[in-house]
Amino acid sequence: MLNSSSLLADRRVRLALAAAAGAALSSAFAPLNLWLLALLSPALLMALWQDAPPRHAAALGFWFNFGTFATGTYWLYISIHTIGAAPVWVAFIAMGALVCALALYGAGLGWAVARWLPARGALRWLAGLPAAWLLVEWFRGWFLTGFPWLSLGYSQTGTWLAGAAPLAGVYGVSALLLIGAGALVTLGLGTRRERGLAAVVLVLTWGVPGLLRQVPWTHPAGPALSVAIVQGAIPEDEKWQEKHYFEQLDTYRDLNRQALGAQVIVWPEAAVPDVAQRQVDYLLDRYHEAHARHSTLVLGVFREPNQGELYNSIVALDAQSVDWYDKQHLVPFTEAIVGPAFARQWLEFMNLPFEGFRYGAGNQPPMRAGGLVLLPAICYDDAYGGSNLHMLPAANALVTVTNDAWFGHSTARYQHLQIAQMRSIETGRYLLRAANDGISAIIGPDGRVLSQAPGFVPTVLRGWVVPMQGMPPYARVGNWLIISLGATTLALILAWRLSRRPRLA
Repeated sequence: MLNSSSLLADRRVRLALAAAAGAALSSAFAPLNLWLLALLSPALLMALWQDAPPRHAAALGFWFNFGTFATGTYWLYISIHTIGAAPVWVAFIAMGALVCALALYGAGLGWAVARWLPARGALRWLAGLPAAWLLVEWFRGWFLTGFPWLSLGYSQTGTWLAGAAPLAGVYGVSALLLIGAGALVTLGLGTRRERGLAAVVLVLTWGVPGLLRQVPWTHPAGPALSVAIVQGAIPEDEKWQEKHYFEQLDTYRDLNRQALGAQVIVWPEAAVPDVAQRQVDYLLDRYHEAHARHSTLVLGVFREPNQGELYNSIVALDAQSVDWYDKQHLVPFTEAIVGPAFARQWLEFMNLPFEGFRYGAGNQPPMRAGGLVLLPAICYDDAYGGSNLHMLPAANALVTVTNDAWFGHSTARYQHLQIAQMRSIETGRYLLRAANDGISAIIGPDGRVLSQAPGFVPTVLRGWVVPMQGMPPYARVGNWLIISLGATTLALILAWRLSRRPRLA
C-alpha cells in the first residue's frame, strides 16, 4: 500500500506522462505526420485516467492538453514577438494564456469522466470516453468563436482512415481514432470477453474507412480548366509599411501578367495592401489585362462598402459578373475586437491600416469564376468545415486565400495546409489554395497535394482543376450527424449509470 509520499510521487509521474503524451500528439500532425500517435497518445491518457479521482483526472487532462498546444501552436510566439514586435514577456503571457485556456478543456473532460462515467469496462472505454472526448473537441471548435486547430481527425489526411471524412467529416475521423484508443485500453485492462470485442472494434474502425475510400462520392461535371495561383511572398514585417506599398502593387502586377492565359487566376488574402475602393484604377487595369486573355481574376482584398464597414473579402472579376465573399470567422484580437480595450490598442500597436473587421454574413452565395463555381474561404475560415456547406450543391470547386507569413518557417504553414486537405476530402472537390506565403497548392478531391509552390519565393503556380458534382453524406448534414451520435451515446450511458444507483427507502 502506498504511503502519502509514494502516492504524491506516483501522481507526479502520471502527470509527467500525460504532458509527454500530449506533446507527442502534436507530432501526429503535419509536417512530421507521425499519425499513429493520434491513436496511441489518447489511449495513454485514457489509461492514466483509470481509477483516478476527479481532481487528479482533471490535472491529467490539463497537462495532456497543455503539452499538445504548447508544442503544437508554439508558432504563436513568432507572430506575436518576431513579426508583431511585441516584447518577449507579452508574447509569452499571450501564448501561455491561450495554451492554458485550451488546457482547461482537457481538465474539464478529465473531471467529468472520472465523476460520471462507469468506473471500468467496455462501456466506459469503447463508448463513454470516446463520446465525451469527441463532444469536448467539437465544443472547443466553436465556443467563444472556437479554436478547431489540432482536432484529432486532421492527422489522418494521408491514411485510409480519411475514408470516413466524406461520410462524417473531420470529427467522424476523430471519433474513429478515439474508439480505437478506447479499444487499446480495453485490450490492456478488460476481461477476456471485452478484449475480444475490442479486437473486433479495432478491425472495423480501421478497415471500413479503407473500403469507403473506394466510393466515388463525386464525379466530374465538365472538362478540366487551367488555373494559376499568384504567390507574392511579401514578408509580413514589410506588408503594411508605406515604403513597400508600391513595390507590392508592382509585384502582383508582374506576377499576374505571367499568369495571364489561365482560365482562373487566384491571388492570396489581402494581396493589395489597401482597401479596394481606393485601388479601383489598379484593379480595373488588372481586370482588363485578364479579360483580354480570357482569364478570370479571384482576388483577396479588403473592402469598405460604407464608411466604417470594413471586410476581409474575396472578389471574383468574371466577364459576366462581380461576386464578393466576406470572411465569416475572424481571428480574435487581430481581425475582430473582442474583450477588453487593450485589443484595440493591440491593433494600433501592430500598425495595421484598420481597427477591426465586420463579420461576413452566414448565407452568402458561391462565387462564379471562369467556368468554376467556387465555395470560398479566407484563412481561418477553412478550419470550420461545416460553415459554408449550403454553397456546395452549386459549387464545383473550393478556393482558399490566406497569408501564413505571420508564422515564418514554423509548422503552422503545414498544419494549415493539412486542414485544407481535409476540406477537399469531405466535399470531394478540388481546392485552389493561394497564400501570400505559407503553402500555395492545388489539392485533389482525395486530399492529395497535386502541386505546390516553393516557399518564400514570389511565383506563379499553374495547374488544372476539374469541376466536380455530387454531395457526399457529410456535405448534406455537416457535423450534426456525428455530434448527435456522440451526444446520444453519452446520454444513454449516463442514464444507465443513474438507473443503477441504489435508491433511498
